[in-house]
Amino acid sequence: MRQFVNWSGSLSFTPRELAEPADEDAVRELVVRARQDGRTIRPVGSGHSSSPLARTDDILLSVDRLAGVITEDADRARVWAGTKLKALGEGLYDAGLAMDNLGDVDYQSIAGATATGTHGTGIGFGNLCTQVTGVRLVSGTGEVLDISADDNADLLPAARLSLGALGVVTQVTLDVQPHYELHRRAWCAHIDWTLDHLAELQHTNRNMDFYWYPRSDETQIRTLNRIDGGSDVRVWAAPRVPDSGPWGAPHEIRSGPIHRTIPQERDLRFEEIEYMLPSEAFPACFAEVRRRILQRHRTVVGWRVLVRSIAADDIWLSNAYGRPTTTIACLQNTSLPYEDYFRDMEAVFRQYGGRPHWGKKHWLTAGDLRPLYPRWDDFREARRRLDPDGVFLSPDLARLLEESR
Repeated sequence: MRQFVNWSGSLSFTPRELAEPADEDAVRELVVRARQDGRTIRPVGSGHSSSPLARTDDILLSVDRLAGVITEDADRARVWAGTKLKALGEGLYDAGLAMDNLGDVDYQSIAGATATGTHGTGIGFGNLCTQVTGVRLVSGTGEVLDISADDNADLLPAARLSLGALGVVTQVTLDVQPHYELHRRAWCAHIDWTLDHLAELQHTNRNMDFYWYPRSDETQIRTLNRIDGGSDVRVWAAPRVPDSGPWGAPHEIRSGPIHRTIPQERDLRFEEIEYMLPSEAFPACFAEVRRRILQRHRTVVGWRVLVRSIAADDIWLSNAYGRPTTTIACLQNTSLPYEDYFRDMEAVFRQYGGRPHWGKKHWLTAGDLRPLYPRWDDFREARRRLDPDGVFLSPDLARLLEESR
């Protein structure tokens, strides 16, 4: 059996079997067989996650062959679970449509991205899973379930972000809108200027984020706004983009469809820890992160720190559940040590009520996680209902969801 290696190279394992079903019937047959034989299955998308959600010594089920747009209309698109975000963007564009928001990475599968809480930035936009209006999956009993506001609606808050714990997602239905284009600008400024103007930048631009570079104490700020001046989620004020000043002129200006403008090329591989913080806790938390990096880690930190914003939602395992959220992500080149640095940052994030990104490095288990999610027990009940025999419950997933406090 060939070894599975994730995108960053930090996670590798050799499953007993790699399954690559080409249709939903094949998925169902595999689940039924695994249940009868007392075996376990873990689904995997593109392998971008660096957390061990997909790790298994039994059956690894790739959804790569379940790809493509199935149907679309003016405000809905139904797609196969393994569709990569780049291909999805192009498929929707050809139909005159677009997603509401995206993250920086477009080689993830749509099922993997939504199941792990992948997000972009913008105070009016939630995680990508908030764009999910329906999920079709094969449960642990082999039943094919449609979950939406019209079917099995009580399961929708669990199925929109499920960690692959409820079943094998085969199809996803998304909110979409008519095609539009974004104008992207980026420029550099000192970290003090950026923090002083952060609220203004967040509230006067559709999308805004920044990177902080510890070795220079400079930031790179990015803003995106609709070219047509239209509004998606809210009415945006006039964009705040300085053209000159001590921070220098914008060094990047480009425009295009959302799926070609937001994602960025990733030639260099990196490890990452990211925590989602209550927005009101961000200033104090970032100040402590900055202090510790400059005092303890500056000599080994070769990469940047990324800050983004996410709107609150009501999805049970969403790390933005119930609160406007600001995220801090620490990145480190794969050739450099990261664990001591990340663990020190995790201690700070936890002090300020942070929740970890499900697809990135963290060291929390169920006992740590349960107090952070008001609907934690509801999700666990949904998991046990759809997978009573633990077909999808690997040891790693059990540590996340089922370990006693």
